[in-house]
Amino acid sequence: MNHFFTFFVFILFFSIPSVQSQSDPQKLNVLFIVSDDLNCDIGAYGNTQVMTPNIDQLAQRGVLFGNAHIQYPWCGPSRASFMTGLYPDQTKIKKLRLYLRQAIPEVTTIGQQFKKGNYHSVRVGKIFHYHNPRDIGTAGHDDNYTWDQTVNPYGRDKIEEYKINTLRKQSYGGTLSWLAADGTDEEQTDGIGASETIKFLDRFAKSGENFFLAFGLYRPHTPYVAPKKYFDQYEREEMEIPKTSDDYLKTIPLAAALSVSEKKDQRNLDDDLAKTIKEAYYATTSFVDAQVGRVLDKLKETGLDKNTLVVFTSDHGYHLGEHGHWQKRTLFDNATRVPLIVAGPGVNKNQKIMDAPVELVDIYPTLMELVGMETPAFVSGKSFVPLLKDSNARVRSSALTELGVSNANGLIQGYSIKTDRYRLTQWGKNGNMGHELYDHKFDKEELKNLADSQQYKKVKDSLVMVIDQRIAEARKPPKGLGPQIEDQIEWKEPKTIHSQPK
Repeated sequence: MNHFFTFFVFILFFSIPSVQSQSDPQKLNVLFIVSDDLNCDIGAYGNTQVMTPNIDQLAQRGVLFGNAHIQYPWCGPSRASFMTGLYPDQTKIKKLRLYLRQAIPEVTTIGQQFKKGNYHSVRVGKIFHYHNPRDIGTAGHDDNYTWDQTVNPYGRDKIEEYKINTLRKQSYGGTLSWLAADGTDEEQTDGIGASETIKFLDRFAKSGENFFLAFGLYRPHTPYVAPKKYFDQYEREEMEIPKTSDDYLKTIPLAAALSVSEKKDQRNLDDDLAKTIKEAYYATTSFVDAQVGRVLDKLKETGLDKNTLVVFTSDHGYHLGEHGHWQKRTLFDNATRVPLIVAGPGVNKNQKIMDAPVELVDIYPTLMELVGMETPAFVSGKSFVPLLKDSNARVRSSALTELGVSNANGLIQGYSIKTDRYRLTQWGKNGNMGHELYDHKFDKEELKNLADSQQYKKVKDSLVMVIDQRIAEARKPPKGLGPQIEDQIEWKEPKTIHSQPK
């Protein structure tokens, strides 16, 4: 018995790795910041109206990508994609209420791969899909295999949800809704998330642990909630609302028209209402920027900035009235294009690469190369490390995004590629439901469909060959991934009875 006890203690002692044995001061750490529903209306991207000084400063410290695109313009599928380096046709996740392991049970996520490299993998806030704001304070559809530790912040914005203005009664996450809130930043969910992230930075600075620290913000996703001081930074009357005639819908394929007409109560908004909503989105964007700034200030204060890579991005873009549409779920640039900034050791400073296409599936292999770790064989993304060191380098000629749009006859599948100049979108099998072609040299707003133009026939034909090849590659079963389980049933939560404080 005594020998057994001694042996047990010996095994227990040597099976618990010490912080010293795991940490390596030569290894780069990673701070991964993901905003929710943030488009490129940011100062660093040329928007002079939106106040985002902290994100702008981060861009000056690193490389800003102006032609970065997600793989599915919807929260759940997009996040599953960039956290695995796989296309949605490979993850089999094209719905919201799915857990990652339902579809690809043996996948190794970014966080898992860092854990294998003796990094402490931490999530604060929203990285995988959460219903926002309903799931605030819970684990949502998180993947617990990805993390060593998680924090689910819950703030005043959730507690005082009943105060929120909305276009549809008691509906907040799926419709336009907003609130100029009372209280401080630190009382809001994202403010609490920033505070918790700061605590982890303090801890890692003292312990010397290597870390992959993911800070996921819930804003500026609807409801657009931020303290009143951020609303006070903007003048509602200065908000410009794009005007698009419904005649325009006749010039694009049916599926494209359906995508921008999905929410009937959000089309043709009264001008004053539209300005109020856009002001709220910008105010919430500035609030997000302030929380990012708090975390980046702590990173510098601790000295961890000297050994930490920072990646800032969003899960997809966002329409603010462009094409007569609000929110996401289109294959236009407004919904597919996202901010992407990378800064830290070994990365060029104050570089803007506006034309080279990159995809969010490329983040996984890029981080692996930067920290000197192996990228799993199944990952479909391509490392864009060459661009971080040489702005003239290229790793892709196009960025691929897909979307399914429902009509009375079922689902219409669409794919879109964005090159340095053109966007080609193809609907239905081999384009049998129509094409869109836009020339960004003359039409960055993507309002003039050139798919039937004889002048652009050669361009279209060549891009059709490219998109067909891209689609075929994105559908290939990845080597070493394990099972891919299609048509998984979404989790259907029971309906909630809403009540308000008396």
